[in-house]
Amino acid sequence: VQLQASGGGLVQAGGSLRLSCAASGRTFRTYALAWFRQAPGEEREIVAAIGWSGGMTYYADSVKGRFTISRDNAKNTVSLQMNSLKPEDTAVYCCAASMTYSTDRALYRYWGQGTQVTVSS
Repeated sequence: VQLQASGGGLVQAGGSLRLSCAASGRTFRTYALAWFRQAPGEEREIVAAIGWSGGMTYYADSVKGRFTISRDNAKNTVSLQMNSLKPEDTAVYCCAASMTYSTDRALYRYWGQGTQVTVSS
């Protein structure tokens, strides 16, 4: 699976952005997908994850109620709608795929390139 993320940018606090990740591969629908982020000087952390059918989702406490992860298996895409953005959401965001639905980044074998999200105060 090859992943290509897009949609980052600069936004003011309180604004919204939508990240998208396009995947290649006919087995896309069998993978769990997730968004991770890494701020300067910080560890990479999971933001949200979604199971192969979309029926299971996970959100980090810091983004619950503000971010929504979704997938479209027909289009081989996974998206992250980010609302009510805060300066602390500033980071490089990456999409990733795993054969196992998990919040453990070690289980994510396939990674897209990052897209920068910057939230100004």
